[in-house]
Amino acid sequence: MSHFKSNSRYVKYSQVYVTTDSSGRQVQALTPAEIPKQRILGEHLLKQAQRLDHLSNHYLNDAAGYWRIAHANDAMTVEAVGAKKQIKIPVK
Repeated sequence: MSHFKSNSRYVKYSQVYVTTDSSGRQVQALTPAEIPKQRILGEHLLKQAQRLDHLSNHYLNDAAGYWRIAHANDAMTVEAVGAKKQIKIPVK
């Protein structure tokens, strides 16, 4: 999994497996990331134009950890979290 940063959800919560593609080649693939339930630090009142990467950097010290905020809010996409007024923030 050298294509992912060490703090990636895919490094931490996925497994690599080998499968055969439609051309008969052996290729590596990843299982979906099985992310455990996170403890919640609190809630943040989302203001207009606030971005999850900025909030993630502020609360989690990791701008690329915005997926943790999305996961804590049962959202598949960043846009789905942005549609909420109040969002849950996970513990670091």
